[in-house]
Amino acid sequence: QVQLVESGGGLVQAGGSLRFSCAASGRTFSSYVMGWFRQAPGKDREFVAAISWDDIRKYYADSVKGRFTIFRDNARNTVYLQMNSLKPEDTSAYFCAAATGGVRTGVQPSDYNYWGQGTQVTVSS
Repeated sequence: QVQLVESGGGLVQAGGSLRFSCAASGRTFSSYVMGWFRQAPGKDREFVAAISWDDIRKYYADSVKGRFTIFRDNARNTVYLQMNSLKPEDTSAYFCAAATGGVRTGVQPSDYNYWGQGTQVTVSS
């Protein structure tokens, strides 16, 4: 019903920047809460950022606040994650997610019902 296609992963040195994009196929993308999560080997999936349908309410994990920015372009059915000042601790697989139902903040994996395929970020020191 909804397909999410991610791009933008790669290898970068500490202090560098990357931008992820996630393009959605849903007909009502403008109504979705969208989020980004990450999951490193042996760890649980971790919240990174979320954005409301109207681009007004944004939520960030404390570990990325001030460095990462989530934004969306509803005309292109795409959500972005701009990552600056990257640290080795940011190394992980990153996943975009869509919530087609109503959620309060979108900070839990269980809030979402569609997921992208994941893209790898590796930050070298």
